[in-house]
Amino acid sequence: MSLPDRSNPYHFNEYLEWRRSVDYYQDDPFIQKVVRYFAGNEWEQVNAKAVEFSKKASFRWRDLAESIAWPEKRPYLMPYDGHHNRIDRIVRPRETEILEKEVFSEAFFSDKTSPWVKLIKMYLIYQNGEACVACPITCTEGLVMLLEKFADSPETKRILQDCKEGIDGEFAIGAQYLSEIQGGSDVPANVLEAAQEKDVWRIYGTKFFCSATHADYAVVTAKPTGSEKVALFVVPSWLPGNKEKEIRNGYTIDRIKWKIGTSELTTGELTFNGAVAYPVGPLEKGVSNVVGIVLTYSRLTVGLCAAAFMTRAVREARKYADFRQAFGLTIGHFPMVAGQLARIDHAARRTTAGAFKLYRDFLTLEGGLKGGLVTDEPEATKKKRFDIRELIMLQKITASWDSTDVIREAMSIFGGHGVMEDFSSLPRIYRDSAVNELWEGPRNVLLTQIYRDLQRVATWYKPSEFVRNILPGLDEALIGELSGDITELVSHPDLFQMDEKTMEVCRRWDAFCHRLFHAYQDLALREVTESA
Repeated sequence: MSLPDRSNPYHFNEYLEWRRSVDYYQDDPFIQKVVRYFAGNEWEQVNAKAVEFSKKASFRWRDLAESIAWPEKRPYLMPYDGHHNRIDRIVRPRETEILEKEVFSEAFFSDKTSPWVKLIKMYLIYQNGEACVACPITCTEGLVMLLEKFADSPETKRILQDCKEGIDGEFAIGAQYLSEIQGGSDVPANVLEAAQEKDVWRIYGTKFFCSATHADYAVVTAKPTGSEKVALFVVPSWLPGNKEKEIRNGYTIDRIKWKIGTSELTTGELTFNGAVAYPVGPLEKGVSNVVGIVLTYSRLTVGLCAAAFMTRAVREARKYADFRQAFGLTIGHFPMVAGQLARIDHAARRTTAGAFKLYRDFLTLEGGLKGGLVTDEPEATKKKRFDIRELIMLQKITASWDSTDVIREAMSIFGGHGVMEDFSSLPRIYRDSAVNELWEGPRNVLLTQIYRDLQRVATWYKPSEFVRNILPGLDEALIGELSGDITELVSHPDLFQMDEKTMEVCRRWDAFCHRLFHAYQDLALREVTESA
């Protein structure tokens, strides 16, 4: 019976107290099991570091991330100072600066930091959403890995030191500026010019999507004067001694974009007018190096972000379903809700297991990353490298897509509260997840690239063999079904003919790739759940 009560005593305190006290690592037996299984002999060290790190990520950094998300704290651009000096200052909340300094002080990319320690730290902090740290972390990682391979000048070696080990206790932050107004993913169509002037390279032109505009250094694609080949450069935001004076390195920030998500992170339009730049790697290999190295790390991060976002969303939805009552029952006891929770919980777990399994496979890749499709290696090595390249793209499109679906479904458990940004962080993380679907190559581009890759190697690596190699231990009937599908689909001449047959192949290819990577994730989940 429910009688009128003008002083309705209902409150959410029990649920809120639980939410405030959750430790992302210590209170999650599943991620502990994932780490124990995939980190192998490093388990004890990785576990100890995760326990320590989680106390910061789960509480202090969680609160900072939520504080900076309010609209009134959105960063903005101050083009000039009070004396009409051009400064292009990115004005951010003090909490953002504190969060960034504390996070980057963890020395993610130092030689002293195990890759597995780095991975679990990233997974835990990503449960707080992008928060102006997730994008800079992965951009800095791409810059570090690029310079580890190609740094060959005093300037680039110092930049590597600044980002990797820090200088005087401060760690620099990286960004990547690839996209131009005429085409984001079409990097070969770039027209930004790099001119060599008196032994100094300078950049001229515009970039249209420049995230982490507050960064210290950026990886920039540009074409040397008179060349159709894209080269790769590192551009400092400030030359030595000029950061304190707020004198930018020969470029202006024209405006800050208004995005659906990752709102704490600025994305700007930039005009370069003679910015000093340092070439990285062979000038004619810019596209293969930026895709094969820089974007590889970004795409791996998208998969890990998806796992972290989904984990938090499912955890909070499940607890709310145990707390909230309707029609005389806690809503988690309604079969419809229980079925939803089981579905999204499975998606979160398999995405997490798949991300860690792929990272393990990535770490064991002989010779590490190399740009493009390498052909001068033993066939077994070539196949393994190809497997990892395609799995990274498959994870990017599958995990980012699933993440948005899972978070949306988790929000539905909260009813109307699910879309209230002052009720929980899930709407913010949902918007961040939607951005991840598009960053580092939208779905249609990567689906086409995977298709073209499989056709390109078909003379020495059959599509059916690829399926079998990435899914060892899968049910033979399903292997046969997937092998048959991929062989039929890839036999179509290409995906560029505007006819009904090609459009049908495209539709089927989209669904097939999603299903294929789900099989990989489910195998990873089985490995974890069946481990001791």
